[in-house]
Amino acid sequence: MSQNHLFHFKTDISNSFVPSKLNNPFAEYVPEIANLAVEEFQMHLVAASKHWKHNFNTEKGKMFGVLVVQEKDGTYSYLGAVSGKLPKNIEWSKLVPSVFDEATDDYFINRGMTRLTEIGTQIKKSDCTMEITSLKEKRAQKSIDLQQRLFENYIFLNLSGNDKNVLDIFETSLKGRPPVAAGECAAPKLLHYAIKHELKPIAIAEFWWGSAVKNKDMKHQDFYPACKDRCRPILEYMLEDNKLYEKA
Repeated sequence: MSQNHLFHFKTDISNSFVPSKLNNPFAEYVPEIANLAVEEFQMHLVAASKHWKHNFNTEKGKMFGVLVVQEKDGTYSYLGAVSGKLPKNIEWSKLVPSVFDEATDDYFINRGMTRLTEIGTQIKKSDCTMEITSLKEKRAQKSIDLQQRLFENYIFLNLSGNDKNVLDIFETSLKGRPPVAAGECAAPKLLHYAIKHELKPIAIAEFWWGSAVKNKDMKHQDFYPACKDRCRPILEYMLEDNKLYEKA
C-alpha cells in the first residue's frame, strides 16, 4: 500500500467518539470523527488547488469523499477520493485512485475512445446519407462494446475478500444494468481501497466542493448521501448488505 494515500490526523481525536460500525452511506448522518476528517481534508484540498488551473468558486465543482480507517497498528487515519476525475486532467496523488486501471490491455479504453473520435470525424466530413447512417450505427455499436468491456474491468472487493465486476453486481440487483460511470463515485473507490489494503472502515462522508454551475441543488461543503442509482448495488455488495452498517 502506498502511504501517500493516507492522511494522518493533525487534530487530537483522543476524546472523539469512534463508531463501532460504519455509518450508513445512504443516510444523512455524519459521525463526528468523519466531520473532523473532512475539515482537515478540505484544508489539504484548498492548499493543493492553489496550484491547479481550475477555480472551484467560479467553475463547476465536484463531489469528494472521505473515509476514516483504522490501520493494523490501531491508529486512525483517513482517505480521500473524488467522484469521477478532477477537472482539466488535474492529478493529485493523495487521492485514492480509480478501481479501473487505464493501462489495462495496453490502454484499450484510450484506443477505443480515439477510434470513436475518428468515426465522428468521418461522419462530419461525409456528405453521403447512407455512409453517415452506416458510420453512426458503427459508432453506436463500438460505444456499446467499449462500455461493456469497461464495466467488465471495474472489479470490486467485498468484506469477505470476494470480487465481482460491475456488470455482475448490477445483474443481481433491481437495476439490472449499470448506468454510465458506475464505479467512479467516491464511496466505492474509498471502500475498495480500504478493503484491499486491510484498513478497517470506520466512518464515511461525501461532500460537494465548489460551484454548482449546472446542478443548483448542490451547495459548497454540504454533505450528501451516496447516490442510489450508481452506488447502492455496488456498496451493498461490498458491505454485504448490512454486515458493516446499520440500514436506514
